[in-house]
Amino acid sequence: QVQLVESGGGLVQAGGSLRLSCTPSERTFENYAMGWFRQAPGEEREFVAVISASGGRTRYTDSVKGRFTISRDNAKNTVYLQMNSLKPEDTAVYYCGSTLSTVYRAHVASEYTRWGQGTQVTVSS
Repeated sequence: QVQLVESGGGLVQAGGSLRLSCTPSERTFENYAMGWFRQAPGEEREFVAVISASGGRTRYTDSVKGRFTISRDNAKNTVYLQMNSLKPEDTAVYYCGSTLSTVYRAHVASEYTRWGQGTQVTVSS
C-alpha cells in the first residue's frame, strides 16, 4: 500500500523556520501533484500549498504567501515545505497528500487520494 511519510515538524519560536519533508513510497511519485494541508485542534483541514507533478506550478493559501515555499525533488522522491517567519497561528498538524488533480483544483482535500500520518508544528510566541 502506498504510504506518505512526513518529517521535520517540531517546536520553534515565532519568527523561526522549519522544513517539512514528505516521501511517498510510490514509484510513480512524479505523476502526482503534491500538497500540504494543516489542521489545528477543533478546526477543519486547511489547504496550505500544492505543487504540480512537474514542479512547474505552485499555489499557496494567502496566509502563507511570501513565507512558505513548496518544492519537490523527483529524483529523491521527496516534496518539501520550507516555512519561514513562522507565527503562532501556523501551529497545527501538517499533512502531505498526493493527487492527480491540477493545482487549480488541488486546494480541496477531497481531491487527494493519499495522505501521510501528519507531523506536528508548534510555534511559540
